[in-house]
Amino acid sequence: MTSLQIFGVGGLPEIEPGADLAGSILRAATEGGQALKDGDVVVVTSKIVSKAEGRTVELAEIVPSQFALEWSAQWGKDPAVTEIVLRESKRVVRQIGPILITETHHGFVCANSGVDQSSSGAHGRAVLLPLDSDDSARRIRAGFVAAGVNAAVIISDTFGRAWREGQTDIAIGIAGMQPILSYIGQVDPHGHEFMVQALCTADELAGAAELVKGNLSRVPVAVIRGYQWAQDDTATIAPVLRDQSRDLFR
Repeated sequence: MTSLQIFGVGGLPEIEPGADLAGSILRAATEGGQALKDGDVVVVTSKIVSKAEGRTVELAEIVPSQFALEWSAQWGKDPAVTEIVLRESKRVVRQIGPILITETHHGFVCANSGVDQSSSGAHGRAVLLPLDSDDSARRIRAGFVAAGVNAAVIISDTFGRAWREGQTDIAIGIAGMQPILSYIGQVDPHGHEFMVQALCTADELAGAAELVKGNLSRVPVAVIRGYQWAQDDTATIAPVLRDQSRDLFR
């Protein structure tokens, strides 16, 4: 592998609950002149997955807890949003000023439990992360396979990172390929054995895909062509999630 091709899939309609994402992506890619092919990696922004799965909440319907009311008043936050963040978390990892770093029920450690109001489809609406992003990825992949296209699928979302400023897209769900490429036990050209080197290729692919998606382009899907992946339909995102006992930040 000496080169990759990365292109966005535009022309998707506004996603409504119950939408057939696989079918919509296949049609949009074909109509855009870049039909999906065997071996492609399709990176799908989690927001359209959440919309298709009905993972949206109207803020006006939320009754905030006393903690949400008091904390939000202190920091100028919307108590309804704070309440949703708390409901979507299994615990608060850090509470520094107006920022809540939480661990979601999936095991992701991120700001505000991944709750987002941007591009939600309506004012006063919040989008939550998919309940099971691996299952979401599997269902999209199954739709591709049923149409005769053997493509891997990554569900991506934008996260911050320890030690570094800025955000990047990472993988929160996967289907068809393993998320980590391990070099442990292999030997470099100078005879050095790799002891810890394991690349999270799912995150690398998700980050690369974001370069052609962006936040304002209304292109929520990207295709990476030329990356060589081994098919594995047992794959999940679980190997990427570091156990708390090995996490220096929890």
